[in-house]
Amino acid sequence: MLVKEKFNFQYILAISLVSAMGGLLFGYDWVVIGGAKPFYERFFDITNQSSLQGWAVSCALIGCIVGAVSSGKVTDTFGRKLPLIFSALLFTVSAIGTGIADSLNSFIFYRMLGGVGIGLASTISPIYIAELAPTHYRGRLVSLNQLTIVIGILAAQIINFLIAEDIPEGSTNADIAASWNGQYGWRWMFWAEGIPALTFFILAFFIPESPRWLGKKMRWAEVNKILSKVGEKDYAEIEEREIRLSLEHKERQTQNVNIFSPNYRPILLIGIVLAAFQQWCGINVVFNYADEIFSAAGYSINDALFNIVITGVVNLVFTFVAIRTVDQWGRRKLLLFGSLGLAITYALLSLCYLMDIRGIFALSLVLIGIAIYAMSLAPVVWVVLSEIFPNRIRGIAMAIATTSLWVASFILTYTFPILNSSLGTYGTFLLYSAICLAGFVFVLRTLPETKNKTLEEIESDRQNKKLSI
Repeated sequence: MLVKEKFNFQYILAISLVSAMGGLLFGYDWVVIGGAKPFYERFFDITNQSSLQGWAVSCALIGCIVGAVSSGKVTDTFGRKLPLIFSALLFTVSAIGTGIADSLNSFIFYRMLGGVGIGLASTISPIYIAELAPTHYRGRLVSLNQLTIVIGILAAQIINFLIAEDIPEGSTNADIAASWNGQYGWRWMFWAEGIPALTFFILAFFIPESPRWLGKKMRWAEVNKILSKVGEKDYAEIEEREIRLSLEHKERQTQNVNIFSPNYRPILLIGIVLAAFQQWCGINVVFNYADEIFSAAGYSINDALFNIVITGVVNLVFTFVAIRTVDQWGRRKLLLFGSLGLAITYALLSLCYLMDIRGIFALSLVLIGIAIYAMSLAPVVWVVLSEIFPNRIRGIAMAIATTSLWVASFILTYTFPILNSSLGTYGTFLLYSAICLAGFVFVLRTLPETKNKTLEEIESDRQNKKLSI
């Protein structure tokens, strides 16, 4: 087994962090809406229109779907680096445009543009890191992408909290709309994203291309050069040989890959279901609809903004736990723990809402749910998706799985106001509990362990029917 000293970890970490900035912007762009929501809704006068409220929050996910759908073809054609640069440009334009929007339509347009950036970055960043990372550290390095997502989430929550001025007790919707928060505060929440977006855009020019994509294009001299920077000469030769054998095997099998063929269908189904489950487990409604969830638990808007920051801190702390455990405990155990833990937590939270138990107890259950999610489903699903697909179809398969994730996220986000009004908060979280229980059964029955295996070994296991439903 290759030892730690044979790797250039400063180089590996640097390029992984630059790529993972896509995750940071993903997290910021995804969550900034939660803090801005109480104010832009008053500005655009949609507080009493649940369908428009849901559309304003979820519209970015249409862009996410577009970005994810196109990412497979884009990454197979242009590699991993150029699409990352393009996603950074989209984040920058979206941050500026959303902040200057004076109509709901222009607001939605720029949010959707940022969504395309999220769809691209969320697909490409984990693939890029997985294809460069040494085998025994791949889980932790890919989890850096989730860490930066969480840092982006926390940054958005803190910035929202610092920008927003206190709302006087008894303020009406018209008062809030006319206040600094309603006129300018929510704009600065979006504009703040422009700084990391521009930084990502500049730094992305300095990272190398993925060696596995270069191998598919028969650019072997560049493959060896990059792998030699990652490790020593022996490591580069071994990795290059494995990439060559993997590609040659697939070339002998078929020239035209049918990703929906019986050979690929089982593993593709696992990826699609896991991606959708990561969203349908329901935790993201806490970030997007925090004011509704915390107001149902007895908190004001001012208190809700502070509680959001607490959720972000918990999210960050337990993401570090995930980075520590993903290569020790393994992917499967963490996913089983997360799905069952969330099912139990949601059932208890549902009981709190049903029995009108408010305040710190309900808040504690929300924080427990976020902690469980942060150390399991949030990072581990991305790790699994980045490594289970064969090299020859990885780009398009990852695009399909990520599209599934964003379609599921759109459904979750758009339907929450509707479910909340029809089922009540307790009924909605009871539904999420049932989904988590179903996810537990699916993981238990279908997903094998993939830790401590090269991407090519995982592919070989799949061919030997170890990765099949």
